[in-house]
Amino acid sequence: MKITIIGLGLIGGSVCKAIKKYTNHEVLGYGRNKITLQKALDCNAIDAVADTLKIADMTIVCTPPDNAFKFMQDNAINFKKDSIVADVCGVKGQLAIDTHNILKSCGVNFVGTHPMAGKERYGFDNSNADLFQRANFIVTPVEDTDKKSLDEVVQLAKDIGFGRIIYSTPFDHDKVIAYTSQLAHVVSNAYVKSPTMAIEFGFSGGSFQDMTRVATVNEDMWTELFFSNRECLIDEIDILLKNLQEYKVALEKNNPEMMKNLLREGRILKEDNLRKHGKL
Repeated sequence: MKITIIGLGLIGGSVCKAIKKYTNHEVLGYGRNKITLQKALDCNAIDAVADTLKIADMTIVCTPPDNAFKFMQDNAINFKKDSIVADVCGVKGQLAIDTHNILKSCGVNFVGTHPMAGKERYGFDNSNADLFQRANFIVTPVEDTDKKSLDEVVQLAKDIGFGRIIYSTPFDHDKVIAYTSQLAHVVSNAYVKSPTMAIEFGFSGGSFQDMTRVATVNEDMWTELFFSNRECLIDEIDILLKNLQEYKVALEKNNPEMMKNLLREGRILKEDNLRKHGKL
């Protein structure tokens, strides 16, 4: 199968390298960044640079959401008929449904996906063939998504190392991802803005590293992600602020019993979550 990757950043570059390492598919790179495309050729992440979209049996668009959905919609007539087009965007919602409908009207099969893997660093230079090992892979089919195309995308995900396939609707995806991913990036980025950050050296351990790991975000990409899912993210920020306020009140009231209860509630919720996933 000929697979064209659009956008060779961290995810796109890793997809290229993983397909080359773990499958026999032919991998083509497509994009405007000639320097990155040449890097990909030089390290054998791609077999060739594609100058047209019409030759690919599968196209995977690995750019930020606004650009990705616009690209797919604008090029609907340029993809190979009966081919598969997938995205890796961190938001889906109505944009994904609209894209599905436009591509379908042109005889092209759309499959929405979201690989739950990444790093705190971005760009092709940080891409890795093993980035997806044992990671979760979310697919967001709609009612009339072509089953054969969906199965092919899922099989490719398994071939390059994903450990679990999660099926969701586009809107359910956005609601949950606001909590599991976007809120975590907001909190981490806000956390490092304490003045104490300037004197933390030598005082920090694992908990500090865990809290700050994703603070080094790509601000352009994550701003776009946040605003593409702003209502869901606002809801989660409101919930967090309300919960944080309760801990503050316990301290202000000098009430250790209240604090113990709050901590106990959180501990039990986390333990239940671990138990649910067989990790406790």
